[in-house]
Amino acid sequence: MSEEENHLNAPVGNRIALWKQVEKQHQEKQLINPFSEWEGASTRAKLRPDDLEYARPVEGSMTAIRGQAAGQRISGEIQNLIDVIQRVGRPCEDGRHQVTFGRLFEIYVKISNKLVGILLRARRQGLVAFEGEMLWQGKDDNVVITLLEPCDEKQGSS
Repeated sequence: MSEEENHLNAPVGNRIALWKQVEKQHQEKQLINPFSEWEGASTRAKLRPDDLEYARPVEGSMTAIRGQAAGQRISGEIQNLIDVIQRVGRPCEDGRHQVTFGRLFEIYVKISNKLVGILLRARRQGLVAFEGEMLWQGKDDNVVITLLEPCDEKQGSS
């Protein structure tokens, strides 16, 4: 007998219990849904900004899964950027590589249209350094971008 047939032939008590379980799960989700119009949602405990769960999606939710996938894609793009800088950059005596924004933009535009965003993210992670808050094509073509860790260390940690 298939699982579907088992559900159809299950005693009514089992079906009621299953429905109550689904109902309870829905109510729990509504408690954490800030857009819920359900009156019970207002009883949810407010998180403080110093709480580890603050501004985080519910563990295992589709939002959390999509966020993890996006983080992996961005990490891959940062690694790709590092590889490009190592390949086309000018090696320094300390093992670091440097490239101007204009040169990097010419090469990287064929790879991705998100160069500036990826550079900013890599700088926040302490992987690259450059002058200024934002880089603009044309205006900042001569700004030097420095890969902060020597090649060998970066390749060993990948």
